[in-house]
Amino acid sequence: MSTIALQKAGIATERGRALWRGEHEARVPGEIASALRRLAHELALPLSSVLLTAHAKVLEVLSGEREMTSGSWREALLETARGEARLLSHKVRAGFLEHDDLVLRLRYRTDLLDADGAARIAGYHLTALALIADNPAAEHARQSLLSADELHFQLESLAGPHRKLPDRRAHELFEERVRAHPDAVAAVHRDRQWTYRQLNGRANQLARALLARGLRREDVVAVVTERNLDWMAAVLAIFKAGGAYLPIEPHFPADRIAKTLARAYCRLVLSERGSTATLDQALDSRSGIQTMFIDAACEEGHADDDLGVEVAPDQLAYIYFTSGSTGEPKGAMCEHAGMLNHLFAKIHDLGIAENDVVAQTAPQCFDISLWQLISALLAGGRTLIVEQEAILDATRFVGKIADARVAVVQLVPSYLEVVLSYLAQEPRELPDLRCVLVTGEALKKELAQRWFVAQPGIKLINAYGLTETSDDTNHEVMDRAPDGERVPLGRPINNVHVYVVDEHLSLVPLGAPGEIVFSGVCVGRGYINDPERTRRAFLADPHREGNRLYRSGDYGRWLPDGKLEFLGRRDTQVKISGFRIEIGEIENTLLRLAGVRDGAVVVAERADRSKQLVAFYSAERPIDVKVLRDRLRESLPEYMIPSAFLWRGALPLTANGKIDRKALTALAAELDVAEQDRDGPSTETEHRLATTWAKVLGIPAERIGRRDSFFDLGGTSLSGLRLAIALERAVSFKDLVGHPILADLAALIDSRC
Repeated sequence: MSTIALQKAGIATERGRALWRGEHEARVPGEIASALRRLAHELALPLSSVLLTAHAKVLEVLSGEREMTSGSWREALLETARGEARLLSHKVRAGFLEHDDLVLRLRYRTDLLDADGAARIAGYHLTALALIADNPAAEHARQSLLSADELHFQLESLAGPHRKLPDRRAHELFEERVRAHPDAVAAVHRDRQWTYRQLNGRANQLARALLARGLRREDVVAVVTERNLDWMAAVLAIFKAGGAYLPIEPHFPADRIAKTLARAYCRLVLSERGSTATLDQALDSRSGIQTMFIDAACEEGHADDDLGVEVAPDQLAYIYFTSGSTGEPKGAMCEHAGMLNHLFAKIHDLGIAENDVVAQTAPQCFDISLWQLISALLAGGRTLIVEQEAILDATRFVGKIADARVAVVQLVPSYLEVVLSYLAQEPRELPDLRCVLVTGEALKKELAQRWFVAQPGIKLINAYGLTETSDDTNHEVMDRAPDGERVPLGRPINNVHVYVVDEHLSLVPLGAPGEIVFSGVCVGRGYINDPERTRRAFLADPHREGNRLYRSGDYGRWLPDGKLEFLGRRDTQVKISGFRIEIGEIENTLLRLAGVRDGAVVVAERADRSKQLVAFYSAERPIDVKVLRDRLRESLPEYMIPSAFLWRGALPLTANGKIDRKALTALAAELDVAEQDRDGPSTETEHRLATTWAKVLGIPAERIGRRDSFFDLGGTSLSGLRLAIALERAVSFKDLVGHPILADLAALIDSRC
């Protein structure tokens, strides 16, 4: 027997050797064996090199790491013969048994692989050997090792369940609920509530006001309001009139609002009095845009009965703008069918039913805000719009969830941690809360474990998806913490197809890493008025004729139980506090600032494992940090402003002349993020406060000065909430916003003693 052991010499232990107990044998068909012998003789190679090349190919597709020489099988054979020592494996060893037949023997670690997995990997080896024998000149990188059975399994069995959707749009299903129970409460915000009849009537009046102003099919209508009942009516009105909803937060910078309106070719804006300060500035640079106040439109005398405008399932429903790497935000377009499919998945998987209360917590620009807003209306339930002031106060937030008898709420992991910390200090029963969805950032197993220790009777749902795929595509519904090291993304929702592919969009073997791509009703149209970025990300599905395919840029793999696992990204896109951020957009904006010669933005991890953005820049001399922040705020929303700005005469470069981001990331973790001389805390309260800031912000206490601002040191609204809890509510988040300087906040605390 000639055995090729792909393992580092000298590292085997008695325990390690004991793990290599699994064996699997597979006969190489005679005609393939003969062809392989002839090829080995022709190239003057031992037959073992042919097997090693096949084995290297299998390891490559299983690991996702490109180790083999690109080109033909023949070139790979010669390269493998020269570099056998480079190939290592922690799972499998391969060998030939040569008697009358040629037999492939695999030995594998039983702690990492079961018999079925070994048989599948043996099949990959046989396929690779057959491909080598068939045409040594063929380009191996584009040849798949998957069998027809595995291909069918991945395409069909790993897809979401097929469920027939009603041939109606979301607003039409809402109208059915209005007819069924017109006087039931549909929505609540602060001390106001509307019945189904009232909400529907107001939405119908607004829809007619839009049509009276010339709204046509798929015309884009921007909504610039706070999160309130009029916002809800405006969204429904746009759907009813056949337009496309474009959310814009009223607090966004005027420059960003102007760019968004221009990119979307938006000609109509729905707003409310008191929410137009930056909108008015944005409109100063645009012409031909009509602005309509919601309250005024509803006083124009339009009828309040249903309109009956025909809206097709493939009609544009909404556009959400996300950060773009070129410095320009990109607007993802999604259709009514994709939106409805997602709404039904939420209703089904979360069990949303008549009289259930669903909390609406997300900002308007966050795509999850839409299902939170209207899913309950399709099931006969109630939407509770939670005001931002309550979200920024854990006591009020938990109280509102409990008092309003909320059944379903969605949070980002960092906010879930805030809620858990509060409940640990102030235990409170949440008898009506049934499901907590977590999204926007990776959910860590430790946080899931803490949740189920505190609230064992409330399900936790890890929700995953992208704006371009009509929001969430996967749900992992948990009633206990997962057994594995990571929290999986779960299985695809109804009518969604998920593939894991290589760079050529070929399906990779089960368990191998690859890019996550999507197909089916969930996939949107692309980016509005942006054909180049649409062309790169939205393609035709090679497996399902007529379907669009979306390349996410996320990397993952299939787990043995058919669930998807997230492994990360391979570009400059990150998620912080649930917001999708393209690092390139921040960098491009930074580079446009006067005096900045070069710049880079990296993600640094604090001691508490939360993330923050750190900007490095080179300039003739340091620029005032406040100036940098204020200039960036003219174009970027607050969540994209770096927590720290660090000046360097020149940025470090790699050997090929590119900015060394690894060096900057390491530097960001080590340096004092404010990088300035400080007077240390002087009073007892200041010292206590500095110690608490350090714990919350994940930085050394000695780096905090008495004139430092909590927010300049990397503080966010969520870390501000954690601070209030850590200080046992001696201060509120509102106090912190009004007194962000350590000495001022300490003086406020002392004045209350």
